[in-house]
Amino acid sequence: MCPSAEVDVLLLRDVCHSFGERRVLEHVDLAVPPGRMVGLLGPNGAGKSTLMRIMFGVLDADHGDIVWRGRPATDRDRRSWGYMPQERGLYLDMRVHDQLVWMARLHGVDRSTAADRAWSLLERLDLDDRAGDTVKSLSGGMAQRVQLAAAMVHHPDVLVLDEPFAGLDPGAVDFLTGVLVDHVGRGGHLVFSSHQLDLVQDLCESITLIHEGEVVLDGDLRELRAESPDRFLRVDGEVDVAWLDGDATVESTTPSETRLRLQSGVDAAAVLDRVRAHVPVTDFGVESPTLSELFRAATRWNERDGQRPSRMPSRRAAPRPGEQPS
Repeated sequence: MCPSAEVDVLLLRDVCHSFGERRVLEHVDLAVPPGRMVGLLGPNGAGKSTLMRIMFGVLDADHGDIVWRGRPATDRDRRSWGYMPQERGLYLDMRVHDQLVWMARLHGVDRSTAADRAWSLLERLDLDDRAGDTVKSLSGGMAQRVQLAAAMVHHPDVLVLDEPFAGLDPGAVDFLTGVLVDHVGRGGHLVFSSHQLDLVQDLCESITLIHEGEVVLDGDLRELRAESPDRFLRVDGEVDVAWLDGDATVESTTPSETRLRLQSGVDAAAVLDRVRAHVPVTDFGVESPTLSELFRAATRWNERDGQRPSRMPSRRAAPRPGEQPS
């Protein structure tokens, strides 16, 4: 990252935090540039929510820096950002429009502007017909949209969402995705956390993947997938491992398709021909690893026997003070 590009970036550098004797964050770096979808990913309990609370000053880090536009972030900066917590914080007996106006007023927006922005957001989120309803009368998906509107009503440059897709059906996920894409398309900063790795892999542009409080993988997701030595062959139908002659193993199988992990240096076309010698194949593809597979590779996690050998080195998202950018 060149110095000029770093000016408009939200940076968390070398963040460490403990709860008593339990270390929950260990030298974590995170970079959130404008106009880019950044995923803070990892399993439940990895430390994602703790990092977000530190970002907003709810918790004080034991060590590390929060840098905004080239200088230490201030409380005033944080108050201008938008935050959607994992534990939803809406007032259930308050009417939807009134709640959004009140949230905007807390951020210093005048009443008239706040009312206009609230109406605009409700229309955009397809909730304008529920503006006069109380939050407790809404479905879970609708309440989720109101929570997002509360984080956006003051037009924040930085939008931070903690598990925004939790509990949403596929249609609601698509709808929320469209709102987030629009935010980054206008040059906004966006970071969201998720433990649902494969659900969000098509949404993330950059990832920081945390496991047990440490960054195990980060960078441009397309580059990370392309650089992985792992390759997979997907074919429709079931495959007998005896057909593969040791050149591939069965990674996963369903009644409709099988995913094969190719051995290093093996010609995917040769493996496909072996399968086709036994069954007709009408749909196939050579694929890079999914986010879940990248995670398992980065942590050397073997789900079959539960052993965890040493981890891959992290690709840090940002240089620490005194280091030269790569």
